[in-house]
Amino acid sequence: MSVAALAFYLFAISAIIGGLFTVISRNPVHSVLWLILTFLSAAGLFVLLGAEFVAMLLIIVYVGAVMVLFLFVVMMLDVDFAELKAGMAQYLPIALAIGVVLLMQLGLAFGDWHVAEGAEAARAAVTPDNVQNTAALGMLLYDQYFLLFQLAGLILLVAMIGAILLTIRHRPDIKRQDILQQMWRDPAKAMELKDVKPGQGL
Repeated sequence: MSVAALAFYLFAISAIIGGLFTVISRNPVHSVLWLILTFLSAAGLFVLLGAEFVAMLLIIVYVGAVMVLFLFVVMMLDVDFAELKAGMAQYLPIALAIGVVLLMQLGLAFGDWHVAEGAEAARAAVTPDNVQNTAALGMLLYDQYFLLFQLAGLILLVAMIGAILLTIRHRPDIKRQDILQQMWRDPAKAMELKDVKPGQGL
């Protein structure tokens, strides 16, 4: 067995184990850590496929930003996960049925899997020999599909603004800072002088 095949099996097994323990772990912090292992294993698989840019992007964006954010949120918020999982048992049969259906669909898809003729030549034609993988991806995104790339970013921006507007709540019992009121305040009304006699309290 070659080193590449050994690395493939190692990364594949660790990705499967990490994904499994992400789902079945009772502690949410442990689930986040197992998910980080899954992302690192997937990045290793991308490196074996020759997609180094996608692997580094997976590590920097997902492991370095998203997973760390999840970890801080899970650790800092006092969420009662036992109460959230209390009603999970009643939905277990439906979840098992959906899982069986998905496994059957994956079995049908991979059972009839075959490599199309000319697939290797088409893959080689996308990336010339004198152009690196990252440079070819950049040329493809920012040259041929530049408009679609910008539209995708605009759609994500609109979705983010919509999510913020839908979830924001202004509670009347919480004091908020009003900068304009602070700037326009009258100094004569902001302070009141009291003539306190000796031995007299306010």
